Amino acid sequence: MNGKTMKKLWIGIAILIALTPLGLLASGMAWGEWSSEELQEMLGYVPDGINKGENLWQSLFPGYSISGLEDSFLQSGIGYILSAVIGIGLIYLVTIALGKFIAKREEEKGNENS
Repeated sequence: MNGKTMKKLWIGIAILIALTPLGLLASGMAWGEWSSEELQEMLGYVPDGINKGENLWQSLFPGYSISGLEDSFLQSGIGYILSAVIGIGLIYLVTIALGKFIAKREEEKGNENS
């Protein structure tokens, strides 16, 4: 990708990050973020994988909120935005690392075939 395309991509990502707090305006629960209790109510059972994996880790920001910053829409929005930035940052870092790993393997294969 050229620099102009990358700039547009990052601008788009920044806009999406800025829009993440809009989820606070929605009523009900977010799709796919059900607890085992909510799944039990909705489905009548809880899949085994959910039961096994539910307590493997604790969220960095439970409910996308930062302790002490839940009083207003603006304060709650900070947790959503921070969650988005951290998530995108992690995806970016993993993608870069995988790209370098794959490129190195391809280079090594090329050297072996020479």
